[in-house]
Amino acid sequence: MDKPAKNTVCLWYDREAEEAARFYAQTFPESSVRAIFRAPADYPSGKKGDVLTVSFTVLGIPCLGLNGGPAFRQSEAFSFQVATVDQDETDRYWHAIVDSGGQASACGWCKDKWGVSWQIIPVALTEAIIDPDPAAAHRAFMAMMEMQKIDIARIEAARRG
Repeated sequence: MDKPAKNTVCLWYDREAEEAARFYAQTFPESSVRAIFRAPADYPSGKKGDVLTVSFTVLGIPCLGLNGGPAFRQSEAFSFQVATVDQDETDRYWHAIVDSGGQASACGWCKDKWGVSWQIIPVALTEAIIDPDPAAAHRAFMAMMEMQKIDIARIEAARRG
Protein backbone atom coordinates (compact mmCIF):
# COMPACT_ATOMS: atom_id res chain seq x y z
CA MET A 1 0.00 0.00 0.00
CA ASP A 2 1.19 3.52 -0.80
CA LYS A 3 1.95 5.91 2.04
CA PRO A 4 -1.33 7.66 2.95
CA ALA A 5 -1.70 11.39 2.41
CA LYS A 6 -1.34 13.59 5.50
CA ASN A 7 -4.78 15.10 4.88
CA THR A 8 -7.62 13.26 3.16
CA VAL A 9 -11.21 14.26 2.52
CA CYS A 10 -13.48 11.57 3.99
CA LEU A 11 -16.87 11.25 2.29
CA TRP A 12 -19.60 9.20 4.00
CA TYR A 13 -21.73 7.01 1.76
CA ASP A 14 -24.45 4.55 2.67
CA ARG A 15 -22.96 1.61 0.75
CA GLU A 16 -21.93 3.13 -2.61
CA ALA A 17 -18.40 4.44 -2.02
CA GLU A 18 -16.86 2.22 -4.70
CA GLU A 19 -19.48 3.15 -7.31
CA ALA A 20 -19.01 6.85 -6.55
CA ALA A 21 -15.21 6.64 -6.66
CA ARG A 22 -15.30 4.85 -10.02
CA PHE A 23 -17.69 7.48 -11.40
CA TYR A 24 -15.40 10.32 -10.28
CA ALA A 25 -12.36 8.54 -11.75
CA GLN A 26 -14.12 8.19 -15.12
CA THR A 27 -15.46 11.75 -15.11
CA PHE A 28 -12.59 13.97 -13.97
CA PRO A 29 -8.92 14.17 -14.98
CA GLU A 30 -6.29 13.49 -12.30
CA SER A 31 -8.79 11.14 -10.64
CA SER A 32 -8.42 7.46 -9.85
CA VAL A 33 -9.44 4.64 -7.55
CA ARG A 34 -6.31 3.76 -5.56
CA ALA A 35 -7.45 0.98 -3.24
CA ILE A 36 -10.54 -0.84 -2.02
CA PHE A 37 -10.54 -2.07 1.57
CA ARG A 38 -12.84 -4.97 2.40
CA ALA A 39 -14.05 -6.33 5.71
CA PRO A 40 -11.80 -9.19 6.86
CA ALA A 41 -14.70 -10.81 8.75
CA ASP A 42 -18.45 -10.55 9.29
CA TYR A 43 -19.47 -7.58 11.47
CA PRO A 44 -22.79 -6.32 12.92
CA SER A 45 -23.94 -4.49 9.78
CA GLY A 46 -22.16 -6.51 7.09
CA LYS A 47 -20.33 -9.52 5.83
CA LYS A 48 -16.76 -10.55 5.22
CA GLY A 49 -15.67 -9.07 1.89
CA ASP A 50 -18.00 -6.06 1.97
CA VAL A 51 -16.37 -2.81 0.86
CA LEU A 52 -15.60 -0.76 3.97
CA THR A 53 -13.64 2.12 2.45
CA VAL A 54 -12.31 3.21 -0.92
CA SER A 55 -9.17 5.28 -1.37
CA PHE A 56 -9.44 7.55 -4.42
CA THR A 57 -8.48 10.92 -5.84
CA VAL A 58 -10.73 13.56 -7.40
CA LEU A 59 -8.89 16.14 -9.50
CA GLY A 60 -5.73 15.36 -7.54
CA ILE A 61 -7.40 15.61 -4.12
CA PRO A 62 -6.98 12.51 -1.94
CA CYS A 63 -10.30 11.15 -0.69
CA LEU A 64 -11.59 8.24 1.30
CA GLY A 65 -15.09 6.94 0.67
CA LEU A 66 -16.53 5.39 3.82
CA ASN A 67 -19.47 2.98 3.55
CA GLY A 68 -20.88 4.06 6.89
CA GLY A 69 -24.55 3.26 6.39
CA PRO A 70 -27.57 5.55 6.32
CA ALA A 71 -26.94 7.45 9.59
CA PHE A 72 -25.45 10.55 7.91
CA ARG A 73 -26.16 12.26 4.59
CA GLN A 74 -24.11 14.62 2.44
CA SER A 75 -24.95 18.32 2.57
CA GLU A 76 -23.99 21.54 0.84
CA ALA A 77 -21.75 22.28 3.82
CA PHE A 78 -19.11 20.39 1.82
CA SER A 79 -18.66 20.69 -1.93
CA PHE A 80 -16.04 20.16 -4.58
CA GLN A 81 -15.46 23.39 -6.49
CA VAL A 82 -14.27 22.68 -10.02
CA ALA A 83 -12.79 25.57 -12.03
CA THR A 84 -13.51 25.10 -15.73
CA VAL A 85 -11.77 26.80 -18.63
CA ASP A 86 -14.57 26.96 -21.19
CA GLN A 87 -18.22 26.16 -21.86
CA ASP A 88 -17.47 22.68 -23.21
CA GLU A 89 -15.70 21.67 -19.99
CA THR A 90 -18.43 23.29 -17.88
CA ASP A 91 -21.13 21.45 -19.81
CA ARG A 92 -19.27 18.12 -19.72
CA TYR A 93 -18.85 18.07 -15.93
CA TRP A 94 -22.29 19.51 -15.20
CA HIS A 95 -24.06 16.99 -17.42
CA ALA A 96 -21.94 14.07 -16.19
CA ILE A 97 -23.15 14.80 -12.66
CA VAL A 98 -26.74 15.87 -13.29
CA ASP A 99 -27.57 13.46 -16.12
CA SER A 100 -26.38 10.40 -14.18
CA GLY A 101 -28.99 10.69 -11.44
CA GLY A 102 -27.84 13.96 -9.91
CA GLN A 103 -29.72 17.18 -9.31
CA ALA A 104 -29.27 20.70 -10.67
CA SER A 105 -29.23 23.64 -8.29
CA ALA A 106 -28.48 27.36 -8.62
CA CYS A 107 -25.40 29.42 -9.50
CA GLY A 108 -23.27 26.52 -10.80
CA TRP A 109 -24.12 24.11 -7.97
CA CYS A 110 -25.34 20.56 -8.46
CA LYS A 111 -25.41 17.28 -6.55
CA ASP A 112 -24.37 13.88 -7.75
CA LYS A 113 -26.61 10.87 -7.22
CA TRP A 114 -24.91 10.16 -3.88
CA GLY A 115 -25.72 13.64 -2.56
CA VAL A 116 -22.20 15.10 -2.86
CA SER A 117 -22.36 18.78 -3.84
CA TRP A 118 -20.33 20.20 -6.71
CA GLN A 119 -19.72 23.76 -7.85
CA ILE A 120 -18.92 23.79 -11.57
CA ILE A 121 -17.50 27.29 -11.88
CA PRO A 122 -15.97 28.69 -15.09
CA VAL A 123 -12.91 30.86 -14.55
CA ALA A 124 -14.72 33.46 -16.68
CA LEU A 125 -17.39 33.75 -13.98
CA THR A 126 -14.84 34.29 -11.22
CA GLU A 127 -13.08 36.94 -13.31
CA ALA A 128 -16.39 38.66 -14.10
CA ILE A 129 -17.59 38.95 -10.50
CA ILE A 130 -14.26 40.42 -9.37
CA ASP A 131 -14.13 42.88 -12.27
CA PRO A 132 -12.62 46.18 -11.05
CA ASP A 133 -15.62 47.97 -12.56
CA PRO A 134 -18.32 47.55 -9.87
CA ALA A 135 -21.13 47.92 -12.43
CA ALA A 136 -19.69 45.14 -14.62
CA ALA A 137 -19.21 42.87 -11.60
CA HIS A 138 -22.78 43.57 -10.47
CA ARG A 139 -24.24 42.76 -13.90
CA ALA A 140 -22.29 39.50 -14.10
CA PHE A 141 -23.30 38.55 -10.55
CA MET A 142 -26.97 39.23 -11.22
CA ALA A 143 -26.82 37.16 -14.42
CA MET A 144 -25.28 34.27 -12.46
CA MET A 145 -28.07 34.47 -9.88
CA GLU A 146 -30.58 33.54 -12.61
CA MET A 147 -28.68 30.44 -13.75
CA GLN A 148 -28.36 26.84 -12.78
CA LYS A 149 -25.50 25.70 -15.05
CA ILE A 150 -23.29 28.70 -15.78
CA ASP A 151 -23.53 30.06 -19.32
CA ILE A 152 -20.24 31.82 -20.03
CA ALA A 153 -21.56 33.76 -23.05
CA ARG A 154 -24.40 35.21 -20.92
CA ILE A 155 -21.96 36.08 -18.11
CA GLU A 156 -19.61 37.83 -20.53
CA ALA A 157 -22.51 39.69 -22.22
CA ALA A 158 -23.78 40.86 -18.83
CA ARG A 159 -20.28 41.95 -17.85
CA ARG A 160 -19.99 44.06 -21.01
CA GLY A 161 -23.43 45.56 -20.39
